[in-house]
Amino acid sequence: MQEQKETYEGLQNDALGIKIRSNDNPYPAADIQKKILQPRRLSSYFIVFIESGSITYNLDLQSFTLTDGHLLFAMPNQIFTPPAKTDNLKYFKLLFDENTLALLPQQFAFLVNPLNAPIITLDQAAKERVIQVFVILNRILYLDQQETDTEIMLSYLNALLSELNSAYFKNKEPVNILNTNLSKFIEFKLVVETSLTEQPSINAIADKLALSTTSLYRIVKEYAGTSPKDYFINRLMTEAQRRLRYSSTSIKELAYELGFNDADYFSRLFKKNTGKSASDLLPGQDLSGK
Repeated sequence: MQEQKETYEGLQNDALGIKIRSNDNPYPAADIQKKILQPRRLSSYFIVFIESGSITYNLDLQSFTLTDGHLLFAMPNQIFTPPAKTDNLKYFKLLFDENTLALLPQQFAFLVNPLNAPIITLDQAAKERVIQVFVILNRILYLDQQETDTEIMLSYLNALLSELNSAYFKNKEPVNILNTNLSKFIEFKLVVETSLTEQPSINAIADKLALSTTSLYRIVKEYAGTSPKDYFINRLMTEAQRRLRYSSTSIKELAYELGFNDADYFSRLFKKNTGKSASDLLPGQDLSGK
């Protein structure tokens, strides 16, 4: 896989790392479209909202079909394969980087996907509000010719993410979506992401989060349905699948990259976790199972 950035996905604002696409901003020429439809590792947060129509995206080897009122979001470092444009599709796509996110006045827990649900289904009222914000952002970032104040762009982005954060947790944490346990689970996910190839012990992670191992187990079990150790291994195997499928790395090299001293042990763990041998996911292999 080529380590592409989203250079073809939209227009880059000079002041902010933010881009937008919609029906007002048509798909590019065929040669560029061919490039953007290749699998790539995201370097930004990605959001696609379907106002009407249907389309299927592939994210980390999983397919997600979106229809009216559905929204898919993805995080940096996920492997993303955009689909070809379908007929009669009305949509908005938005990308923004970590630096832009850091400028917003609040944090948004949904962006680390603590409930492992990358699709948000909006009710009619929320859908109408979200469309209005997307329309304004599209005008600011693409249609308008004059420069717009950075604070105005950030305020609309903040409003959009607030809507999505509320919809993500709807009927799941009705009183306080940023309760202590959820905050700790988000911290746990971030530690896993930032120290994945170092493979810290669960005791070390618990210490870093100022938790006992028992408390960490209870929190991860509540939100992920699995133990901290299994969560870490599953995440590590997802990363292994990403790299095997979309790069030319050998199995032995990959094992060392992911912090394994024994490539044979890595291969056995991969087989146990995924049900496939690591060689099944090397580029050029048939992944359909047919």
